[in-house]
Amino acid sequence: MLFRSQALDNAVTWTRTGTAWGFDSEKAHDAFAASAKNLNTAARDWSAQGNLRGEIQKAATTVEAEYRCDYAYHAQMEPLNAVASVSPSGDAVEIWAGTQSQTTATEAPAKLLGIPRDRVKLHDLLMGGGFGRRGNRDVDFIVDAVMLSKEVGKPVKAMWTREDDVHNGRFRPLSAHYLRAGFDANGKLTAWHHRLAADRITPFMDPVRFQAAGGRDGMVMAGTDVRGYDIPHQLVEQLYRDTGVRTNPLRGIGVTANKFATETFMDEVAHKRGVDPLAFRLELLKGTPRAYKAVERVAQMADWGKKREGRGLGLAYIDYSGSQVAAIAEVSVNRSTGQIKVHNFWCTIDCGVAVQPDNIIAQTEGSTVYGLGMTLSERITIKNGAVEQSNFYDYALPRMNEVPAMHVELIQTDNHPTGAGQMSTPLVAPAVSNAVFALTGVRLRHTPFTPDRVKKALA
Repeated sequence: MLFRSQALDNAVTWTRTGTAWGFDSEKAHDAFAASAKNLNTAARDWSAQGNLRGEIQKAATTVEAEYRCDYAYHAQMEPLNAVASVSPSGDAVEIWAGTQSQTTATEAPAKLLGIPRDRVKLHDLLMGGGFGRRGNRDVDFIVDAVMLSKEVGKPVKAMWTREDDVHNGRFRPLSAHYLRAGFDANGKLTAWHHRLAADRITPFMDPVRFQAAGGRDGMVMAGTDVRGYDIPHQLVEQLYRDTGVRTNPLRGIGVTANKFATETFMDEVAHKRGVDPLAFRLELLKGTPRAYKAVERVAQMADWGKKREGRGLGLAYIDYSGSQVAAIAEVSVNRSTGQIKVHNFWCTIDCGVAVQPDNIIAQTEGSTVYGLGMTLSERITIKNGAVEQSNFYDYALPRMNEVPAMHVELIQTDNHPTGAGQMSTPLVAPAVSNAVFALTGVRLRHTPFTPDRVKKALA
């Protein structure tokens, strides 16, 4: 109790020199979007194919659109916690914690105590969910336990409250996307341009890797490509914005936000061309047989051509590290409340040889629920440098009654295994957005699709 009394008696003065003091996420979104759309704003080429800048100037028809994604919180089941026991002499420490970063979980305590890493003994426990949240480089929850144990001279269990975890989160980055596409005189899609303005991840996760990559952030830019599609001229540009907000990979890394933009835009391009979105994608995927089959099969599963009273279907596709994945969402919209209901979600996966098929299906179902949350309700907002949300009453996760019927099918092949992580997560938002358009004729371009945003779009 003496330690607690001393702690309570000590006043804390917070400095206000950090980059994020005064930060407003809503204003930042506007600034991000403006810089992405302004072609005179300096950007770095991330990936390029053909001659986009020349070809899009010659296009007979062009299409453009903007998309936005809010910050999102990992919402893992357990808040951060650790047990630490520093030796009486202070020359060793034993730690019990669930972490995705075992190396940094030993490096940080060693540095704090000024001891060799081999004097840090880590017991890596079950996490209760990580999803990227337990992979931050500073492992501050472990450091908290170590510091307290050193101070009181006894083993200490440190457990953050949910409010601590939300307010001190490492979020999925804020992002704004500007996309352009160009058709030639014959109606062929020849040019694809994607400018992405976003916070960075890698400087927080791995500064050494970030520097070695020359300031290129592969975690943020993942999924900006449109692999599989036959589009001869492509350009993706990166515009990084340093807001001071700490970020981390969140299920799907950057792919979730980026595929929302690219696959929703693919639908917009198809409708601009006057072609069914399924037929449009299949035409572009003819040179990629595995992708073609995945898209074709999911359309068969969902009975794509069937008319549904009061419901719409939306399609999305992704090449996720070589795995071919396609999904269709079936939705309805309550126009008076702005509430979107996802009734069914079909998904096909070709990930090569499936070693544990049941695990892949379970992983996909869990990933779909994660994607549903970030599509419909989950958002972090920051006002005057402070996170406004605090717990699950104001950071809304999907409830059981909101989860759709999920239909997952593995396409059996003898191809080399290519992974089966969170492959469905990035497909939920574009599939839902495209389904809402099919039903209402209105595009939703800002995730999450909260009721207020939906009602405003429908007005």
